[in-house]
Amino acid sequence: MKTLFKNCGIIDGLGGRIEKGWLLIEEDRISLVGEEEVPQGIEAEVDPGHTINATGKSILPGLIDCHVHLTLDGSPDPINNLIKTADPTATLQTARNAGVTLKAGITTVRDLGSKNFIDICVRDGIASGLIAGPRMLCAGQMICITGGHGWQVSCQADGPDEVRRAVRKQVHADVDVVKFMATGGVLTKGGRPGIPQLNPDELKAGIEEAHKVSLKTAAHSQSLEGTRNAVYAGIDSIEHGVSLDDEIIEEMIKRDVFLVPTLSAPINILRRGVEVGIPDEYVEKTKRVHAGHIEALLRAKKAGVQIVMGTDAGTPFNLHGENASELVYFVDNGFSAMEAILCATSRAAELLGIQDRVGSINSNMQADLLVVDGNPVEDISSLADPHRISAVYKGGKKVSGKTATS
Repeated sequence: MKTLFKNCGIIDGLGGRIEKGWLLIEEDRISLVGEEEVPQGIEAEVDPGHTINATGKSILPGLIDCHVHLTLDGSPDPINNLIKTADPTATLQTARNAGVTLKAGITTVRDLGSKNFIDICVRDGIASGLIAGPRMLCAGQMICITGGHGWQVSCQADGPDEVRRAVRKQVHADVDVVKFMATGGVLTKGGRPGIPQLNPDELKAGIEEAHKVSLKTAAHSQSLEGTRNAVYAGIDSIEHGVSLDDEIIEEMIKRDVFLVPTLSAPINILRRGVEVGIPDEYVEKTKRVHAGHIEALLRAKKAGVQIVMGTDAGTPFNLHGENASELVYFVDNGFSAMEAILCATSRAAELLGIQDRVGSINSNMQADLLVVDGNPVEDISSLADPHRISAVYKGGKKVSGKTATS
């Protein structure tokens, strides 16, 4: 089956834009992309019911969120809520969150930690067609020290040998990425974001074990020392990245380490506060780290660190389906709209190692597409407004929205 879009703006996810163009999908792939009018021979091959007049709309690659937690519910204390929820119920809730995320135009996510491998279950359900959701890359259980950040839903390990064993447990569960907790964090009661947790030798052992089977690695880090430990141990991405200095930024660039700043998480905690039930401890810790978080992002951007979109969706009032607000926060902090879009398309795909399949509009790429009213290069907020999302396609199939045919 062929589907033709015409008279649309096209943002290719690589930094380019066609003001007026056309795009042809065949089955699950992008077949052809062109400028101006559609050649008559091509339009004649498409059933009129599958020719879409997208005048006034822009088409861009489906967005990629490199840091979500689909098992978390966005409540004031989501980890404790998850602990209290039976696994079957949590699985159903996770499936629902996946569907909401897809309808918002997020066609790929990297889920960086769940309870009892629920993320793997949902990933496989989506891949089999049993349920609707974005393409998922999953970390299974996070790896932390005994009593460390997120210990309630993590695989706890102490010492290099135990960390290796923890990684092997994740590999056995068929994860796509391995996540390490390099420091404390905000949402663990009694935790201290600035304190390193996994030691350098533990991180090195775990990262080596993951890389041995060609799995990428991510490290939660909310301190300079934690980031330094993870980068020198060979990590592939730093999550949050609170506090960075010139030395570690230079090292990240040299080693091709990506930064996933997750601005949505602290912004939503600070905006909502204790008035809506977020524990005072979480709000106070967020206040202490937020300024350093923004300063680190700006320094990293200026130096040329590879920065990608990740929201930490599922944390307090950081709701599934509102992921694209992260791009608005990027623009609020000095990114151009096109730079922000790159963070959620081709650059994000590169971090995940799937840039040959998704993240850009090119012939033979998967037809994961977001159709939006207007031009997000001029107004990035259109990507975060559900009323301006015209349609979402995943693998060539429309999964959300309405589009006019002609």
